[in-house]
Amino acid sequence: MTTGQANQYSHMNNNIRFAFFGTSHIAVYVLDALFEANLTPQLVVTQPPKPKGRGLEPQPTQSEVWAHAHEIPVAHDSNEFESGEWDVAVVVDYGNFLPKQLLDIPKRGFLNVHPSLLPRLRGASPMRSAILNDEKLTGVTVMLVNEGMDEGPIVAQKKIDVEPWPVGNAALENILVPEGGKLLAQILPQWVAGEIDAHEQNQDVATYAEKITKEDGLLDLQADAYKNLLKIRAYEGWPGTYTFFERGGKKIRVGIIDAHITNDKLILDIVKPEGKKEMPYTDFVRSGAKPASI
Repeated sequence: MTTGQANQYSHMNNNIRFAFFGTSHIAVYVLDALFEANLTPQLVVTQPPKPKGRGLEPQPTQSEVWAHAHEIPVAHDSNEFESGEWDVAVVVDYGNFLPKQLLDIPKRGFLNVHPSLLPRLRGASPMRSAILNDEKLTGVTVMLVNEGMDEGPIVAQKKIDVEPWPVGNAALENILVPEGGKLLAQILPQWVAGEIDAHEQNQDVATYAEKITKEDGLLDLQADAYKNLLKIRAYEGWPGTYTFFERGGKKIRVGIIDAHITNDKLILDIVKPEGKKEMPYTDFVRSGAKPASI
């Protein structure tokens, strides 16, 4: 988009009537990008508050907190959305399946920001899978949502070469999702005006993000050092990586928080023994702990 085109559309942005479906901090990245482009949703639809913390007090989602801070109406179901008229809707990390009757309500459908170059890495964990698969060249996609799993037509894409590599999941989030929000903000006025089209994905080359379980975090320290480092980076936060050590005849489960590679060897930096705080690996092994066979 040229500067002249950007100026042409800036005054139109407030006239776009759209709803935003989202829940987590991932959705907030996109809300921030839209807001900075003078694109403000008239309604935020998000999950109801859930009990959290020691007191189990109901806590609103991060999208709801954002909406209240920007004085935007919030809904915990689709009733208000269904009774309105919308140019378009946006869904990012909402957490619920959207049936066809909802998808058909906005004039220009639902747009979604997906942090991969679709049709690569469809599914719920594309960023973790990109790290795990060593896919340094990745990117973001704005997609028209249909009833399939990330199968909708592509509206826009941007390739991103991530450096340095490999990064952790949080760092990759900080790169890809804001860029996806900016891409959405850039094309949204043109999409609503009918000036750009979507094109179907090539189903023959589609790949899917791997389903991740807690057990996937088990690390064999005798395995390939680089693949282990990719697992540590990909699974940071959740499910986390771990292995087992022995000390005094007892087996200890130890979380692997950070590591690096030197001379093709995985060097552990920060670990978290079960029931203990994080500590430097060098301090941990001074206690006499040694890697156990797994």
